[in-house]
Amino acid sequence: MQAVNSYMFLLVGAALFSIGLAVVLLKRHAIVVLMGIELMLNAVNINLVAFSQYDPDRLQGQMLALFVMVVAAAESAVALAIVLQVYCHFRTVQLDKLNELKQ
Repeated sequence: MQAVNSYMFLLVGAALFSIGLAVVLLKRHAIVVLMGIELMLNAVNINLVAFSQYDPDRLQGQMLALFVMVVAAAESAVALAIVLQVYCHFRTVQLDKLNELKQ
């Protein structure tokens, strides 16, 4: 089995982060924005694991990636609960139409 160079991991991480950032900036649906944030967190995880190969004695990159996954799962649960409550109150999850807090 041939080893994959670290720049390939960085390239995939950069692509995922860019796609996630574009989704967050361009889309106005709350669920889709959450999915973009998750893509960016996964890109960070790929970079953490890719850079951890330079310190093989320690598992800091993998452990930090695991911590990020746990935090992302908790963040998703809280965010989905908030989106559900927003939908129950305003009957929409379009971020452009939620302007009551702006006043």
